[in-house]
Amino acid sequence: MCPITFSLSHLSPAYSPPVSPSNLVLILDPLTFFCGTSRYGGYGMNAAVRATVRVGIYTGAKVYFVHEGYQGLVDGGDNIKLATWESVSMMLQLGGTVIGSARCMDFRAREGRMKAALNLVKLGITNLCVIGGDGSLTGANQFRKEWATLLVDLVKADDEARKSCHLNIVGMVGSIDNDFCGTDMTIGTDSALHRIIEVVDAITTTAQSHQRTFILEVMGRHCGYLALVTALACGADWVFIPEMPPDDGWEGHLCRRLADQRARGSRLNVIIVAEGAMDRAGNPISSEDIKKLVEKNLGFDTRTTVLGHVQRGGTPSAFDRILGSRMGVEAVMALLEATPETPACVVSLSGNQAVRLPLMECVQVTKDVTTAMAEKRWEDAIKLRGNLVKLVTTLALTEMCHHSLLVTSPLYLSSPPLQSNINVAIVNIGAPCAGMNAAVRSAVRIGIIQGHNMLAVHDGFEGLAQGKIEPITWTGVSGWTGKGGSELGVELRDKYEELCIPMVVIPATVSNNVPGSDFSIGADTALNTITSTCDRIKQSAAGTKRRVFIIETAGGYCGYLATMAGLAAGADAAYIYEDKFGIRDLEMNVEHLVQKMKTDVKRGLILRNENCNANYTTDFIFALYSEEGKGIFDCRKNVLGHMQQGGTPTPFDRNFGTKMGSKAVLWITEKLKEVYRHGRIFANTPDSACVLGMKKRALTFQPLAELKEQTDFVHRIPKTSWWLKLRPIMKILAKYNISLDTSEHAHMEHVIKKRVSMPAPLMKKACPPTKHEEEE
Repeated sequence: MCPITFSLSHLSPAYSPPVSPSNLVLILDPLTFFCGTSRYGGYGMNAAVRATVRVGIYTGAKVYFVHEGYQGLVDGGDNIKLATWESVSMMLQLGGTVIGSARCMDFRAREGRMKAALNLVKLGITNLCVIGGDGSLTGANQFRKEWATLLVDLVKADDEARKSCHLNIVGMVGSIDNDFCGTDMTIGTDSALHRIIEVVDAITTTAQSHQRTFILEVMGRHCGYLALVTALACGADWVFIPEMPPDDGWEGHLCRRLADQRARGSRLNVIIVAEGAMDRAGNPISSEDIKKLVEKNLGFDTRTTVLGHVQRGGTPSAFDRILGSRMGVEAVMALLEATPETPACVVSLSGNQAVRLPLMECVQVTKDVTTAMAEKRWEDAIKLRGNLVKLVTTLALTEMCHHSLLVTSPLYLSSPPLQSNINVAIVNIGAPCAGMNAAVRSAVRIGIIQGHNMLAVHDGFEGLAQGKIEPITWTGVSGWTGKGGSELGVELRDKYEELCIPMVVIPATVSNNVPGSDFSIGADTALNTITSTCDRIKQSAAGTKRRVFIIETAGGYCGYLATMAGLAAGADAAYIYEDKFGIRDLEMNVEHLVQKMKTDVKRGLILRNENCNANYTTDFIFALYSEEGKGIFDCRKNVLGHMQQGGTPTPFDRNFGTKMGSKAVLWITEKLKEVYRHGRIFANTPDSACVLGMKKRALTFQPLAELKEQTDFVHRIPKTSWWLKLRPIMKILAKYNISLDTSEHAHMEHVIKKRVSMPAPLMKKACPPTKHEEEE
């Protein structure tokens, strides 16, 4: 769900390419050049293909498919085909890749690359867009470096070679393992997490019924991202990842941990294992090894599940569709702006921002991780990963450092020796949404680790007024990460001194309309619900020609859900309050669909935010389209209603809630130290009441007082929203003739500057000291 901000505006002058339009070729995951192991063809690639083709055509370039990866590039012929607008229709919801991927030994040899160069030269192709892993992208960069010498040989045999003086290359990273350094998320990772969590949730129910221990093995030969995020999302008892093997003696620690959980009343244990997990001697740790250990030492009924290629299949999530689309658009822009001096770059995601990084810098750091692991420099491996650092910290804090692989010291199962004597209450306000329980669970456990007395307020402000407050314990929030809704239920500081205490607001609403944060807990789950519903609705018309669906989404006056679902589902239009429209816009949209029905694509999708216009209601738009489309297409309408608020939270919402909850309580703890004087707490400064939100690349605290000027209180929306810049992309991909603004775009950065240090002091602070440490 974390889309990339991209600068497109229908109010700006028409786009003019910085260089004359040239031919562009799209290669999907060519075989790894150096490693020879990566061959990815998974989620989100079709969204990237679709965006690259359509934006390329929009800018005036010819776009070619290369079927079967580098093998198709070497073989040429029918493997290289001209792409059309219609050739990428109806593919957003498909997993895998429609243009294929294959291993290619020929491309490793100069002779093979010579053949590939000749095939490109014949078609006048000077831009290469490659989607794949580090090996695939390394191969592309090698091809670019050799281009000049390859042309020298080709000129002798082919006059066309003289016209192709240089080759531009831009990469997009596709990998479910999220093992490419330089980007927070690779295309396909979120969808793989969806498949894993679906299995974990299903297994949890049977495990509770039979009091079993389940061991799940997930993919990740060299990267533990999937295992770590899964552990956070399901509240696992233990997790093994290759970058941080467990300490010696981990077998005893694990058994004590599982036994302790059972003694506390837990009816199940969950252990997550990455397929590349190992001990500190480099010996593999498999799910079967752990099963034998648990059965032998504890006698627990234990089952193992190896998910395998289930993680690669299925429908891509809304996040991956949007990410793939954003990456595709940015890749085309990067190619059109490239010069012979521009280094090959990879389009990456940093927080909520698109960035361009030198391709080989990213590849080198990725290789450095492998080297660090081989040399048993585990902390360096984690630091180099970058995206694992925050997850490691969050997991260690939330689970009270019970995961020995995450810390260098032994496990500690005792309670914190000190008590702060501070009461911290958690209250949910407004309508419930998926992910709230994950935030509460995280906040409660972090608060207990800090020594606070944690209290739960039931039924929101009404419950607070009625005194529905009770203590909440560590085990009291067990299993909450996977529950939807809210288990708790859901400007007076100058007047009431009792309210002069530190306060932090965590945005949690499906509408994603909270000022001060780009995202809200619950919005991703709602977005995926809408997207999957749109997929089903469109599929229902598979045997019907010329049908248009009008779908009403939630969101109040905020058009986030309608816009992003339109982008993820390939809508023809999305009507929202923030982007004013009138009868002439409706007329243009109808005419657009009339023209669309003359092509091979004979289905239309229109989304309408519930409060976008008081007069142009869903019924009105349905009647208008039905009348104007008579004899050309028929219409159906659907109001999704409260189904957008229900369901189990997505991996994104579970983990986002966990991070937000832990960060909020840590902030309160520090703030309490500032305002505690003479046995009394008094906090009335603006920065003592904040909203915790995701802003571009980081989680930040913003005083509520500062957000007043940014808020439209009448309509309960921010006055400015970052995602509005994405709306023109949706229109371009739907083939509207609008203008494109490139005044703001991602600039080339350096991956070295993006490395994050491991917050060792924080992790050490989170772990209760041993008796020996207390004596020292």
